[in-house]
Amino acid sequence: MAGNKVRIRLWSTNVAHLSEVADELVKIAKKAGVEVKGPIPLPVKKLVVPLLRLPHGEGRKVYERWEMRIHKRLLDIAADERVMRQIMRVRVPDDVYIELEILR
Repeated sequence: MAGNKVRIRLWSTNVAHLSEVADELVKIAKKAGVEVKGPIPLPVKKLVVPLLRLPHGEGRKVYERWEMRIHKRLLDIAADERVMRQIMRVRVPDDVYIELEILR
């Protein structure tokens, strides 16, 4: 795996949990002395759902607007076997999703 990199994609609706996981991954890589790029914040995706509120008589239509934001981070880490083993052991909260991709 010499010269390969691992691209790690993280996404979550909870920014605090997302930042904790990203910081821990960077700390592991820097402690091992491998090259790290990131965490790079990607654009936030907003899912908006407008709902019609219950009508009260013959008034005008009133909408409630619900919004869910999905925050994303991207990390590139040099693929080192012991670093990858440590990354696999990191505790990830239930609301943080992680995806690993090996780049050549």
